[in-house]
Amino acid sequence: MPRSRHPVLAAILWGGFVAGTLDIGAASLISGYNPIIILKYVAGGLLGKASLAGGSTEAALGMLLQWAMSLLIAAIFVLLVGRRVAATRQWPVWGAAYGVVIFFVMNYVVMPLSAWHKTPHLSVLGFIANLAAMLLFGWIIALFTRRKLAG
Repeated sequence: MPRSRHPVLAAILWGGFVAGTLDIGAASLISGYNPIIILKYVAGGLLGKASLAGGSTEAALGMLLQWAMSLLIAAIFVLLVGRRVAATRQWPVWGAAYGVVIFFVMNYVVMPLSAWHKTPHLSVLGFIANLAAMLLFGWIIALFTRRKLAG
C-alpha cells in the first residue's frame, strides 16, 4: 500500500470501512439471514422493531450506522494505541484483545441502550461465533493500523 499523507486518518478509514463491511457479511453467515435483513436489524438500533418492516431506506440507514460505529471503533483504537501497535510485531494480539472489548461493549452496553433494549442471550455456539466475528473485526483494525502507521 502506498504511504498516505494522513496515516492516522487512512488507518481509521480503511480499518473502519473494511471491518464494518465484512462484519455485515459475518453476521449474515452466522445468522443465516440475508445481509439486507442484517442491515435492517442494525437500523433497528435507532428505529426499533419498525425497521424490519421497512425497505431499502432502512437497509441504507443500517449500512450508514454500521459504518459510523465501525469508524468510531477504529478511531478509538488508532488514536489510543495506534503508534504502539505500529511499532510492534504483536499487532494481531492487540487486534484480538480489542475484538474482545468490542464484543462485550456492543453486546452488553450498546445493545441494551439501543432501541432494541435487550442483552443478547447467546447459545454457546452463538457466543463463540459472535466473539470470533469481533476478534476478526479487531484484527482488521489492527492490521490497517499497523500497515498505515508503521514507517
